Amino acid sequence: MKVGYKDLGTMSYKECWDIQRNLFDERLRHHATRQTSDDAGCLLVVEHTPVYTLGKSGKSSNMLISEEHLKRLGAEFFHIDRGGDITFHGPGQIVLYPILNLDSIGIGLRRYIELLESAVIDTVATYGIRAERLEGATGVWICDRDASGAPSRWRKICAIGVKASHFVTMHGLALNVATDLNWFTMINPCGFVDKGVTSIERETGKSVDIEQVKRLLVENLAKGLGVEVAY
Repeated sequence: MKVGYKDLGTMSYKECWDIQRNLFDERLRHHATRQTSDDAGCLLVVEHTPVYTLGKSGKSSNMLISEEHLKRLGAEFFHIDRGGDITFHGPGQIVLYPILNLDSIGIGLRRYIELLESAVIDTVATYGIRAERLEGATGVWICDRDASGAPSRWRKICAIGVKASHFVTMHGLALNVATDLNWFTMINPCGFVDKGVTSIERETGKSVDIEQVKRLLVENLAKGLGVEVAY
C-alpha cells in the first residue's frame, strides 16, 4: 500500500485547509465508489504562518487575548472541525496532515491515533528525549520524575487533533521543533491550565535540523501504518 507525500513549505492556515478539504473530499468520493487501489492517500507536511485554531469541542475562553491584540501580533484565528481544544501553529513547528483511507490500510481510528503518537515518540527519541502518552489527554508529552518515579509538571511536545468520516482522515499532528513557545502563553494550550508546552530544541538545548525531523517523522509513521511513501 502506498501513500503520496507533499511538503508544502510555509503556508497560511486557510490556504492549507482548503487543500486538505479538497483532498479529503476527493478521498471520500473515491471510497464511496469502492474502487480498489494501492493508493491509501497522502501525507501533507507544512509550517504555518502564526495561527491559533480551536476545535469543535473547544472553549473560546481558552484564548486569553483579544482579537485586536491577535491582529497586532500578526496571527490569525480559526474555528475548525477537528477534535480537541485550542492550539497554536507557527514557524519551527512541523504540522503533518495525513489524508488517508483507514479502511484500505486496515486499521480503525483509535489505532490510527496511537500510531500518530508512536511516530512522534520514536522521532523525538532520536534526539534523546523520552516522551510518552498521558492518560485522558491526547498528544505526546514529556514529564520529569523524581527518584521515586513520581511525575512533576507535564509539558506537551506534540498536539494531535483528527477528523474522520467514512474511514477517511484529515487534520493530524503538530510537533514543536524550534517553535517560539511564547505564543502558547496567550492560550490555555489544548484547554489545560496546569500543564506546559515544550519543543525538541527546548528539551535538548541544541539547534535541530527541521528537515531531518520531517524525514524521521514521516518514516516512523509510514512504518507504523505499514505503507510505502511515494516521494
